[in-house]
Amino acid sequence: MTTSLTDVATSNVALRSFLHGLPGVDRVGADQRAAMLGTRSIKTTAKARAIDLAIGMVDLTTLEGADTPGKVRAMCAKAVRPDPADPSVPRVAAVCVYPDMVAGAAAAVKGSGVKVASVATAFPSGRSSLDVKIADTTFAVAAGADEIDMVIDRGAFLSGDYLKVYEEIVAIKAACGDAHLKVILETGELSTYDNVRRASWLAMLAGGDFIKTSTGKVQPAATVPVTLVMLEAVRDFLAATGRKVGVKPAGGIKTTKDAIKMLVLVNETVGDGWLDPDWFRLGASSVLNDLLMQRQKMATGRYAGPDYFTLD
Repeated sequence: MTTSLTDVATSNVALRSFLHGLPGVDRVGADQRAAMLGTRSIKTTAKARAIDLAIGMVDLTTLEGADTPGKVRAMCAKAVRPDPADPSVPRVAAVCVYPDMVAGAAAAVKGSGVKVASVATAFPSGRSSLDVKIADTTFAVAAGADEIDMVIDRGAFLSGDYLKVYEEIVAIKAACGDAHLKVILETGELSTYDNVRRASWLAMLAGGDFIKTSTGKVQPAATVPVTLVMLEAVRDFLAATGRKVGVKPAGGIKTTKDAIKMLVLVNETVGDGWLDPDWFRLGASSVLNDLLMQRQKMATGRYAGPDYFTLD
């Protein structure tokens, strides 16, 4: 690394020098390690714990133009009590909605411990002025959002305007107040693992509390190798700065097996200190029903039908 961490944000040249001085990612090695970790098997008792852990890490999400207050309330009810017939099932970590749905979501989960997250900053494209992005964020926080999921300007990043991306993240973080900031990299548009590592460091240097793979609107989304690269980045950032940052893979995590792969990846890469909703989330609404079905199978020996749990 050619530039000290205290100097990296002084200019675009300094940021470029620092980010391009990061160690390159061995793509073949990352793919092989991700594949190897994906083959790990876990014992039945550990699987039961992993399922409950994964449920408690889910950000249950609805981000559609057809969202209604009723749909958001129904999702919030499921977030608080994923299986109404089994009170031992843990609640999910958060619900994630558009800014105009935050107030209703906050009222629906009040007192439950479920956080309210809101996408902002012209999600999912990020193509708007900084004033609009700040207004979007401020509105969501005022309505009761505990967390803001912002998208970076991928065009600026890919054209090398790292300072613009950095300054936007700093400004949005300031607009968050006490709310936590998750910075969405949209890794499917970053092309290379080196870019994923650079964008991860850029987001963390600018003050992001979490780095997140994807909006869920672009493929590929949360692949295991990309998540590995991001986990290595937060590990190295902690070693360099003493500040711990969370990770959220989002999009494409559909089965219990997918979710457990992610937990193994976390444990093997950064350690079990990150196996907590405060530091790791799963942006994977569709995985929740599979986790619930697998949990019931382990408890009763029988699979529930696909319509036993509500569909989201």
